Amino acid sequence: MHFKGLRIHMHKLGPIRPSASPADPRRSLRFASAERDQLGLPTRFSLISEVRTMVKFSNGMWWNADGVIIDWAVEAIKSEAREHSIRCVATSKHVNHRGDTLNSPTITIECSSPLPDIFLLTACHWKGQQRTIQGPDYELYPDVDYTTLAAQRDDSLTTTKTDSALKIATRTLSATIDTRPSSFNIDIMSHGVNNPTIVSPGSDHLLTKLGWRSVGYVKKGTNASHPGSSLTDPDKGQRWFTMQFQLSVGEKIYGLGERFGPFIKNGQAVDMWNEDGGTSSELTYKNVPFFISSRGYGVFIPCPGFVTFEVQSERTTRVNIAVPYESLSAYIIHGPSPVEVIKRYTVLTGRPALPPPWSFGLWLSTSFTTSYDETTVTKFLEGMDKRDIPVGVFHFDCFWQKGFHWCEYEFDEDFFPDAKGQLARLKEKGYKETRHLSPLCRTTNRSRNQISVWINPYIAQESKIFDEGAKNGYFIKKSDGSVWQCDFWQAGMAIIDFTNPAACTWYQSKLEALIDLGVDCFKTDFGERIPTGNTVYHDGSSPEKMHNYYAFLYNKVTFDIIEKRLGKNEAIVFARSTTAGGQRFPVHWGGDPMSTFEAMAETLRGGLSLGLCGYGYWAHDIGGFEGTPDPALYKRWFAFGSLSSHTRLHGSGSYRVPWLIDPSGEADAVLAKFIDLKLSLMPYLYSTAIKTHKTGVAMMRPLFVEFSEDPFAWHVDTQYMLGENLMVAPVFNADGTVQYYVPDGTWYGILDGKLRKGPGFVTETHDFSSLPLLLRPGSAVVMREDVPKGVGGRKQTVYDYSAGVTVLINLAGGVIINEVVEVPDSRKPGALVAVLTIKGHLDIGEVRVVEGSLKGEWKVKKVKSGGGFDLLVAKDGEKKIGW
Repeated sequence: MHFKGLRIHMHKLGPIRPSASPADPRRSLRFASAERDQLGLPTRFSLISEVRTMVKFSNGMWWNADGVIIDWAVEAIKSEAREHSIRCVATSKHVNHRGDTLNSPTITIECSSPLPDIFLLTACHWKGQQRTIQGPDYELYPDVDYTTLAAQRDDSLTTTKTDSALKIATRTLSATIDTRPSSFNIDIMSHGVNNPTIVSPGSDHLLTKLGWRSVGYVKKGTNASHPGSSLTDPDKGQRWFTMQFQLSVGEKIYGLGERFGPFIKNGQAVDMWNEDGGTSSELTYKNVPFFISSRGYGVFIPCPGFVTFEVQSERTTRVNIAVPYESLSAYIIHGPSPVEVIKRYTVLTGRPALPPPWSFGLWLSTSFTTSYDETTVTKFLEGMDKRDIPVGVFHFDCFWQKGFHWCEYEFDEDFFPDAKGQLARLKEKGYKETRHLSPLCRTTNRSRNQISVWINPYIAQESKIFDEGAKNGYFIKKSDGSVWQCDFWQAGMAIIDFTNPAACTWYQSKLEALIDLGVDCFKTDFGERIPTGNTVYHDGSSPEKMHNYYAFLYNKVTFDIIEKRLGKNEAIVFARSTTAGGQRFPVHWGGDPMSTFEAMAETLRGGLSLGLCGYGYWAHDIGGFEGTPDPALYKRWFAFGSLSSHTRLHGSGSYRVPWLIDPSGEADAVLAKFIDLKLSLMPYLYSTAIKTHKTGVAMMRPLFVEFSEDPFAWHVDTQYMLGENLMVAPVFNADGTVQYYVPDGTWYGILDGKLRKGPGFVTETHDFSSLPLLLRPGSAVVMREDVPKGVGGRKQTVYDYSAGVTVLINLAGGVIINEVVEVPDSRKPGALVAVLTIKGHLDIGEVRVVEGSLKGEWKVKKVKSGGGFDLLVAKDGEKKIGW
């Protein structure tokens, strides 16, 4: 027997809903290979050769592509200003007389303002089509009470109608629809705000517009123009809806998920379709239909299905957006700063949960296909302790489970005969201090070693839980009631149906058993290989829309059970696939790069792009995943990894402990230095993490997020800001030469004590124990120079962030500082233990504790204009240091 989940072998599986129509445009997008045929997903070959000609609707400036008919919104023939929105019906041709009202498609356009500085623009052809209205839909406003927010708005929302226009406006934003004959146009304007990237005078600026032939319904190979055939074969061909937003001169586009190609998206065709494609192509695991413009706005398309963005590619003055449905909606989000755009976007889609402090320590993995057992794990951890490289989390990758059995969520007894005892022994190597949570939560220990295990939502036919899942209808099905199975990844594997509440409870019960065993978190791998062909979900969801949305449900269900058991701010996953809204369930990592410097650079580009979409916490496989990194790459990548929000050593077929990569011992010292650096910065880093949780602005952010008024900052993709105050420039070569950009002011090198003056480029050479890590002019960080040690002499990630700290202040260059600095409480994640104010300049100033207290002797290091620093010391209990 091959697949045992076929209909003939199954018990009754419940009601079967019809699969998507064979006329579905995605149905023509089949993979050339047998494996993609079985998955029912489109290939990149198809996407390039078929979708590109299908999504590129035009053939140059004047002609449509072959076989394409487009009904553009040409003329508003009906318009109305409602209390909170404007609405018009547009024809696809000028109406000269009554006869022109016949046999003429129309497009209905509506614009509303759900919250201040946000417009929702919706355009629709037919509104009664199941394929368009069928869910799932993104969860919007998940963290807020929308009704309360909307009631509290005070931005003077008005709607007006004149003989020539419809207008919706607030104090800072307006949308105007031209309703004159044959003049359809929508202008989006900002008002009364200072836009850092628009140099034109005045305070009223065009953000973008939808002008001539910019809103349209697209038909290719249909019977829509043939009255007879349209009655007998109405679903023939492909149908799309498009909106095309104007790009101004010099305008640049960013985001759209974790994308590893050019950081600036202009000139690219970007498709929203999650794929397991590594990091070296246009494919990505994390597609998010949201972009940020350098002109002071963002656009979010609330469609979890296939969305395509032609960014200054099909039309060199536009971003063309299209979906294979009858309608298209777009949230236009005003800033004007990138920070404000991201904040407002994450009100819509949610903000990241706050990870626990222990998760910011070093994660060490078994790697993927390596051979390991308890002896191997113990040897590695003891080796790291011997070299003073503290490991905070140990991760068991795939083969903690038996081969051909993934997943059954149980340790392989052949290699781990006493899994419960082993996990207990690992935890005993840390502190014994515990903290009791709610009655639902397991007693936890923040200072002990934490345990992570790999999982995915695929259940192999050989798994001992396959029959249980199949019998109870917990898997995705085919239209005949069979379990949807394939042989790629695991033989005969099924896929858990997270639209079925009973399946979610069943899956969570398996994870709860692992939590009871001592597991603290889960690496939620995969979630991209989700079928669309002959696919039926429990709740009737659209298979095409579920393809991307599946990752959201998978991580949500996993995160929820961890949070339920371990408590708020104690839950964390390590996720690979996602879509809009998935930022609520951190952490995410960058997938499978090659072991090259080029892959290291593309990994950073992917992380920065993802961070612009509200993903606050991010990691990557240090040294690359595929292949074995050479010692130089490994050491350079670790410096970068230690200054990422989360830090993990993981690979494919090679162990990643430093002495096996670099027998010289230098990597041991490099890792020890940089993880010590990260732990010393934990008061600053965790304070930044709390701000990220509250705002949605990523810990790792492009320079333009902090320096949007600097034109060159918008071009930088090989360095980043770590929080508001630290700039990091990784070294992407073995010889240590690095050229990087320094924004205006005098920056202080935390590792070398040197000053750099901007704006301009700096070229330096760094050995393996260094890289440019610069403190922003007129800013400060709180750090602990002597990181406390725990049981066994291991330096701790979680310690008292208010005790024995040093406040490092950069006053070089004659700057004046007026800062509020928050010190987080490591024992109560999300809370603060102290608040400091820092005021003054190099000659006169003070640091004052205005809330809470700093414990023990604490210090101020005041960086001077000529280099070096003044050291000032306060005794235990003192609230102020002045100079």
